[in-house]
Amino acid sequence: MRLITHLRHVDLAVPDYDKQRDFYSGVWGLTEVAGDTGISFLAAEGSPEQYVIRLRKAGEKRLDLISFGAASEDDVDALAEQLRAAEVRLVSEPGKLDTPGGGYGFRFFDVDGRTVEVSADVAVRRHRRLEPKESVPVRLSHVVLNSPDIDVTRTWYETHLGFALSDTLAHPRMGEVMHFMRCNPQHHSMAIARGPHASLHHISFELRGLDEYMYGTGRLLRAGVRMIWGPGRHLAGDNTFSYFLDPHGNTVEYTTELEELDEDAWHPHVHDFSQPEVTDQWGTANPMNELVAKESFNDVDRGLFVAPPV
Repeated sequence: MRLITHLRHVDLAVPDYDKQRDFYSGVWGLTEVAGDTGISFLAAEGSPEQYVIRLRKAGEKRLDLISFGAASEDDVDALAEQLRAAEVRLVSEPGKLDTPGGGYGFRFFDVDGRTVEVSADVAVRRHRRLEPKESVPVRLSHVVLNSPDIDVTRTWYETHLGFALSDTLAHPRMGEVMHFMRCNPQHHSMAIARGPHASLHHISFELRGLDEYMYGTGRLLRAGVRMIWGPGRHLAGDNTFSYFLDPHGNTVEYTTELEELDEDAWHPHVHDFSQPEVTDQWGTANPMNELVAKESFNDVDRGLFVAPPV
């Protein structure tokens, strides 16, 4: 039985906090909804989640936390019990949360040492339907993680959190390089990419539609934000993509129209990403190459098996 329902938010530690806060609440199009000294909670206008990105001022850049939703407090407790029985290291026991929206949840380390939170009963944020041509994120779409052994990480998320494999990218010389994982009918809420070390690969944000996705891509280009790949349309997931770098070198994506699957009928595919139509069906993006790939390897994450202070 799957106890995880969806992706809630991704939390980042950043040395140059003010620059990052200005980027995400400015040109990227999120809305700051809460904060304190050195911490900021940023929401997407169309999302019922209290926030989709948390920024924390820190001496070292790291991925603080990935947060997933559960349907009820009972499901949170059941998952905690399952993880405890499997000797997964818990960071905190299930209890009340004091982040915006409250709720009930707990934290633990995944197989690579990332801190993961699962929560239920978080208050719904008052959100709104975005207008035509309004090119700011509707919601968080997915997160992609780098792992030195993508099969080990995939198996861990399947075994302990009930994720299912949607598709895999492979290369004739390199073998399998990315697993797309789902926790609901969306093609992927998470993907695991092969990289030299465990780190954040990218965070993706859903736009209202194709027009808004293109307006947003153009707005970022005009603002001088560096685009590393796009605009294009992937085959796996059938979603559009424009990848940019935030001020600290984290890759962030604008996307839209991520595929919804009939989970009962779906069978995973292995796509050969040496074929250009696999990486970009449209043929409009710059070619995927080693230089583009290396941008998303990111820095070595210094926060593995170290829980964030908040």
